Amino acid sequence: MDMRLELVPLPTTDVDRSVEFYVERMGFHLDHDVQPGNGMRVVQVTPPGSACSIAFGVGMGDPDAPRVSNLHLVVADIEAARAEVTARGVEVSEVQDMGGVKYAFLADPDGNSWALQELLR
Repeated sequence: MDMRLELVPLPTTDVDRSVEFYVERMGFHLDHDVQPGNGMRVVQVTPPGSACSIAFGVGMGDPDAPRVSNLHLVVADIEAARAEVTARGVEVSEVQDMGGVKYAFLADPDGNSWALQELLR
């Protein structure tokens, strides 16, 4: 039996601000931005090269729900990835070498946190 993680919902208090952060600043692909009715809005975005997307919107959960912590974006070159997103205005921690794995940390405007991760080979 296969079990593929393909979508992670994230809480947001401002959908347009989240779209701007993930698409314009992080470089995620905008898959869907639909308004099916009743004031609902669903946005799905995918990191470049990823098989897993994130979704956020209005009417798809409690905007005051606990934030999602420490989602990992695995990259081949953490310094290049960090430079790219910081050039777009994202605040990212300095790179930390954890002995075989390098990390840099960031958060979206709602406090959902992310780790850029480079596995040393």
